[in-house]
Amino acid sequence: MIQEQFLEVIDRDEAERRFTSALDLRPLEAEEIPLSGVLDRVLATDIVAPIDVPGFDRSNVDGFALVAADTFAASEEHPQSLRLNAETLSPGVIPTQPVKPGTATAISTGAVIPRGADSVVMIEFTDAADGQLLVRRAVAPGANITFAGTDIGRGETVLRRGQLLTSRETGVLAALGLRNISVVRRPRIAIISTGDELIPPGAAMRPGLVYDSNAFVLADAVRELGGEPAPFGIVADDSAALERTLRSALDCDVVLLSGGTSKGAGDISYRVVAGLGAPGILAHGVALKPGKPLCLAAIRLGSRMVPVVILPGFPTSAIFTFHDFVAPVIRLLAGRRDNPLPVIKAKLPFRINSERGRTEYVLVSLVSSEPLRALTQPGSPVRSLTQPGSPVRSLTQPGSPPSDFAYDSPLTTHHSTPLYAAYPMEKGSGSVTTFGQADGYLTIPRQREYLEAGEEVEVRLLSGALRPADVVVIGSHCVGLDYLLGKLQERGIVSKFLAVGSMGGLSAARRGECDLAGIHLLDPGTNVYNAPYLGDDLEMIRGYGRLQGIVYRPGDNRFEGLEIAEAVSRALQDSDCILINRNRGSGTRILIDRLLGSARPSGYLREAKSHNAVVAAIVQGRADWGVAIVNVAKDAGLGFLPLQAEQYDFVVPRARLLRPAVQCFRSLLAKETTQNRLAAMGFQISGRGQ
Repeated sequence: MIQEQFLEVIDRDEAERRFTSALDLRPLEAEEIPLSGVLDRVLATDIVAPIDVPGFDRSNVDGFALVAADTFAASEEHPQSLRLNAETLSPGVIPTQPVKPGTATAISTGAVIPRGADSVVMIEFTDAADGQLLVRRAVAPGANITFAGTDIGRGETVLRRGQLLTSRETGVLAALGLRNISVVRRPRIAIISTGDELIPPGAAMRPGLVYDSNAFVLADAVRELGGEPAPFGIVADDSAALERTLRSALDCDVVLLSGGTSKGAGDISYRVVAGLGAPGILAHGVALKPGKPLCLAAIRLGSRMVPVVILPGFPTSAIFTFHDFVAPVIRLLAGRRDNPLPVIKAKLPFRINSERGRTEYVLVSLVSSEPLRALTQPGSPVRSLTQPGSPVRSLTQPGSPPSDFAYDSPLTTHHSTPLYAAYPMEKGSGSVTTFGQADGYLTIPRQREYLEAGEEVEVRLLSGALRPADVVVIGSHCVGLDYLLGKLQERGIVSKFLAVGSMGGLSAARRGECDLAGIHLLDPGTNVYNAPYLGDDLEMIRGYGRLQGIVYRPGDNRFEGLEIAEAVSRALQDSDCILINRNRGSGTRILIDRLLGSARPSGYLREAKSHNAVVAAIVQGRADWGVAIVNVAKDAGLGFLPLQAEQYDFVVPRARLLRPAVQCFRSLLAKETTQNRLAAMGFQISGRGQ
């Protein structure tokens, strides 16, 4: 079957207009539920206080209830004497004796003020003996008393409909003695996954199959928005089965399908939805990237209009279109104000190309682009960390553990306008990890073909606030770095790592956008790694040695048992021998280009962003050879031809040199146990044999 094309690709705003104009977006009807279940729900009615809070005049201190005028002349030198009444008042005890002028009654915090008393003197300013009370300090009328209704007065509207209930509001409801609360019913959102290739998490994996992640992401996103997910599971590409499931799902308030909207040979969802009833499909094909296959529909059932949305199957596309088109609908039905997520301004570290005519969403990770002030005194020298064993002054008291550091987060700034750099997450719409690693997203208007490096953009956060990291690392990926950051995490130090290659990390360090940059750059003029690339604004923490080499599947006679030159020659002569390259700007890519010279073998344009990705491509047969470090190659059971011993070090902006998290990283790296573990992983530690 020839794949059909989109019947009508329309502008994003027009698609939204068609969709929302067909729906009733008023909050759903009210339901009454117990107070214990109202957290994170929306009030359906105003709350009018049925009682005073407090319901009686109450003592705020332990002391004595009395008439304030009896104390006006009291002082340390001339205490006033009063007669003690016989009763002592505790919380919950109803007074039986009035307080008359010249008398006082012992009272505890929270107890009912007896008739006649207009103040309470604290016990610290009195002496009591033989039925007499000596008062050494004067008190004013009303002192140390909370009068009935001072907090909440009967008949007062204390909470209003539409309010989202947090722990603060539930405390008010409890104080009013309310047992059941009227709240907006949560919208039920049917979630259906479609496709023969989908299997549930936990099922046995086979080639060509994919675990269904969309259903779980969407269900949790629905919960976050105040809805109630109703999972309908996975439906195969069978029209009759899908129609049965859809008709059952229409009992819900919104129906979401994931996949089956591209008009391809196996995409049946939009066809089935089109036959469910009027008004039917409102938009199919929207000028978005990612998310072009989005299908928006609505089905009338009696007095109800049920939104039906077919999201693209790729995870990133599905989540973007969900947040853009479906999330506002769920929020409104749940009675929540359609309050968009916060927007902050940031600058792009490099140019982003786009496609004119389509609105494009780009996930980004945010890092501070404002260099922190140096922590040394003006004019004081900062010792280089490149010298073996050079000490760096600790910022903590002697003996204090790293977990006691008070971290100054790199995403925290004292300026009214924060300065951030927005790093695009360079993964496709099929990626399932980008949302977990991103802080927010920017939108490229359909009229733009690119956003320039240094351009200021607006980033919409994916949650209500940034989740700042204690240490930001940008640069080349390494499994040794993964280990080190994991050890920091055990100490309570949260890290953010962005794999942009050695050159990208070096540039980020020069711009003050990171605390550490992992690099392995060979200077061709000196044949020295990393140090020649430093300037006055950068320092270096010495890391460890690595061995790079050609990686291949064992038994491949184009590489097995050969010297590097012969292996490369055979690979270049065989057009079926596919290379998996590394990303531009990485130290390994520089090494590969030096190895190949002007040659451009099959696969040269295919780039991987890590050694692990290179190995995965070769193991899976998508490529036949590449360059990676020996540790990763051996762990995957691949063949390895040694190519180049190199040094992997960490560059630090001078202004961030003495930050506690950087200090802790250096301390960790210098520990003998850490060095032993790195050596066991196959890395070369200075002064040790391989």
